[in-house]
Amino acid sequence: MRAIVAGIFSLTLFAPAVLRADEVEKVLFLLVEPGQVIASNTQTGRFDRLDLDAKERVIDYKAANAVAVVVTNQRFAAYGALAGGWQTLRREAGEHTEQIEAEDYGATVVTDDRILNFNGRTGAWHQTRRSVQFK
Repeated sequence: MRAIVAGIFSLTLFAPAVLRADEVEKVLFLLVEPGQVIASNTQTGRFDRLDLDAKERVIDYKAANAVAVVVTNQRFAAYGALAGGWQTLRREAGEHTEQIEAEDYGATVVTDDRILNFNGRTGAWHQTRRSVQFK
């Protein structure tokens, strides 16, 4: 009986440490300025600029521990701490953004027509059209 109690006690004592080992360290910070967005990647020591066009403006953005996504009036831009560098996709004419999320290494953008996701480890965008059932 003592062995069982000791085993349960050791599991509860060390379980939080195991859970913390999977957490993603905060290594990415954004600075949004007129005409540009700067990603500060403390893991690599890089500062990567996303230069905005003359009539381009930031509408919304989210930054997580190792990924960030920026929505402008012209495009979607994402940055992954492991992949490094900005990866962009053009917005479609009349497309409205409904939701953006960023967490750990992943980001998702939901528009009235598409669902887009970004993998911050690989630097790849993926997308699918929304069907009538999702709206």
